[in-house]
Amino acid sequence: MRFTKMHGAGNDYVYVNGFEEKLPEDVTELAVAVSDRRFGVGSDGLILILPSTVADARMRMFNADGSESAMCGNGIRCVAKYVYDHGISKHESLKIETGAGVLSLELKVENSLVHQVRVDMGEPILQSDRIPTNIAGTEPISKVVNIPIEFDGHRLFATCVSMGNPHCVIFVPEATDELVLKIGPQIERDPRFPQRTNVEFIEVVSPNEVRQRTWERGSGETWACGTGASAVCVAGVLTGKTNRQILNHLRGGDLHLHWDEVTNRVFMTGPAVEVFSGDWPST
Repeated sequence: MRFTKMHGAGNDYVYVNGFEEKLPEDVTELAVAVSDRRFGVGSDGLILILPSTVADARMRMFNADGSESAMCGNGIRCVAKYVYDHGISKHESLKIETGAGVLSLELKVENSLVHQVRVDMGEPILQSDRIPTNIAGTEPISKVVNIPIEFDGHRLFATCVSMGNPHCVIFVPEATDELVLKIGPQIERDPRFPQRTNVEFIEVVSPNEVRQRTWERGSGETWACGTGASAVCVAGVLTGKTNRQILNHLRGGDLHLHWDEVTNRVFMTGPAVEVFSGDWPST
């Protein structure tokens, strides 16, 4: 089975062209195997590029532990690059079907290859029962903003947003290893997040600039998270810490975010890079 390794700001996945390749029956097992950084290809997960009846292509995204997620912001940029660069569609405006709906993407093409992609990430979901979380109590509320939580003596304040998958955004003076690697997994699996959650620890540089570290549901710390960066843009506005347009520095690179006040939609712009291709043994 032919595969291609790609990354968006260091958030790396193994991509398989389902237009051409025959996929195994157990995709979950494949995702775990290829993601292993010692015995597999090494990645944050597996993304399938599939035919769609409603868009240019369909994306299915699996975390490194084999669990499936509805959306991946960095992954969808790479899907768009693959679709254009490999001739599935040569339109510079694409629609990609995801578990969170059909998203629109604008491609920046240089020398016949895609380098940057702007994604309409859609409207943020703020209602607690739709995120879902009951971190603020069992009764659904319209916004979960600056809710105090405590883990291992750390008193933190959580703002929760879904961008097709759940995020818990926490603004901190410093995103330390102790917070990301020790507290992050505890929050991910806290029972107040019934579908688990992604966790973003955010340092505010200025109202227009932040630094992000992410503990990603099902994958551990990743070098970037596009839906997480989008959630951070929303959370920054809700908490009064940032403006509606920000530059987000992630471990693997930078993303530009804009939560449009008129349309209520979040737009994310960032890189997409093809690293290498290879063949995965069928047995």
